[in-house]
Amino acid sequence: MPTTATLPSCYTDLGVLRREAATLGSIAGLVSWDQETYMPKGAAMARSEQMGLLARLGHERNTYPRLGELIGACESDASLMSDDRLAANVREMRRDYDLKTRLPAELVEELARVGSQAQEAWKLARGDSDFKAFQPWLEKMVSLTRRKGECLHAGDGELYDALLDEYEPGATASEIESVFAPLRQRLSAFISDINTNGAPPSTAPLDTKIPAAQQHAFGLRVLKALGFDLSTGRLDVTTHPFCSGLAPGDTRLTTRYRDERFTDALYGTMHEGGHGLYEQGLPKTDALFGTPLSDSISLGIHESQSRMWENLVGRSRSFWVWALPIANECFDNALSAYTPDDMVKAVNTSTPSLIRVEADEGTYNLHVMLRFELERALIAGDLSVSDVPGAWNERMKSMLGLDVPSDAKGCLQDVHWAFGLMGYFPTYTLGNLYASQFWEAILRDIPDLESGFERGEFAPLLTWLRTNIHAHGRQYRASDLCERVTGAPLSPEPLLRHLARRIRPAYGLGE
Repeated sequence: MPTTATLPSCYTDLGVLRREAATLGSIAGLVSWDQETYMPKGAAMARSEQMGLLARLGHERNTYPRLGELIGACESDASLMSDDRLAANVREMRRDYDLKTRLPAELVEELARVGSQAQEAWKLARGDSDFKAFQPWLEKMVSLTRRKGECLHAGDGELYDALLDEYEPGATASEIESVFAPLRQRLSAFISDINTNGAPPSTAPLDTKIPAAQQHAFGLRVLKALGFDLSTGRLDVTTHPFCSGLAPGDTRLTTRYRDERFTDALYGTMHEGGHGLYEQGLPKTDALFGTPLSDSISLGIHESQSRMWENLVGRSRSFWVWALPIANECFDNALSAYTPDDMVKAVNTSTPSLIRVEADEGTYNLHVMLRFELERALIAGDLSVSDVPGAWNERMKSMLGLDVPSDAKGCLQDVHWAFGLMGYFPTYTLGNLYASQFWEAILRDIPDLESGFERGEFAPLLTWLRTNIHAHGRQYRASDLCERVTGAPLSPEPLLRHLARRIRPAYGLGE
């Protein structure tokens, strides 16, 4: 088995080329982050050209023929391939190379350029609640994304599978549907039961108006306590919250604020903070940066980290025992009339709402399923872009019982499709499933975990995640990691148990 000092030159040379490509990618990520945060509106057209050029250059680096030669040489080195981690690194580099070489450089460049322009068009259209203004751009992005799927499609299954595979390797639309369909029925029954038989808790604490500056200060206090390193990361404001793990020592978070319902910003910050903790925990050493071992396994696993910190931690009573005094420090005692029990009941309601990123745990996954159905139909050609608002509104009524008052609160609320991120949305629900199953394993290993939260002790949880999830990079597939960590394949039961434990008591019902 090779040691670091005796690694074959094919492997070390491969690492050099991958780091160069990753560095170029981090520059593109920084330019994209700037567009979302501080770029002046007048720079939009120049920025789209910059993004297109960077995408083409990055694609050239990632499809450089020498990369393929070096990967082949590594695959032929028996000693190298006998090491599980090195072999996994080579395996994943082969996967990346084979997928990227199927994509023409001009398509990659056009997707980045048009996506940058579409992003700005989406911002304006969302602000004006005008889908028709965004429709031509979405039509372009759907067409380009479909072309991308055709290039990546291996010949089996539907075109959407090729796009889904980019975010959740190995997953297929039919498999996702087989999980979502029964889960949808059980979630709908759960929501109906608590709203029919339970007494809705008071949400009065959430109506407290808190200035954005005070919310920002509170969010930073929470992030620091959770373990997010602000010396290698930062928190800024944007239209749609996101996290960018740009490079070693550089993880960017964004959030958004409004005066009412300060918990929307808090949980948005904790959600992105969960992503950021994962990014900061990945082994992005000089030797590994740019290789799969320094990268996340899948977006489903990535989302498991964000949803865990946001919901399983952030909506718990033990969290509010610690957080409420901190909030009052930051908010000039605006919440002094409320107890931790008041807070935990208020944040664990399950009432259908229009906005996904502000949805409660009980209804959130229905939002994801709605988007999954629509984007799958768009890629298959079964839904035209012009019919998206109507299809959206129909599903919002049938799935959540709500009438959509405007495009801004309907089909324009998410930025993902402007970027061509189709195949992404299902990973949110997969993340919820993984998070709940991981949580049960964590509590078996650390029985007194939640009592520590009351004292602001979050390090044991982060240490567990760093050891069992973050440190592996892409060594394992998501399903394999799940079984390795929990001893069982992914199941909806832990999520349903968690919702029953958390939400039913808030409505005065037994678990």
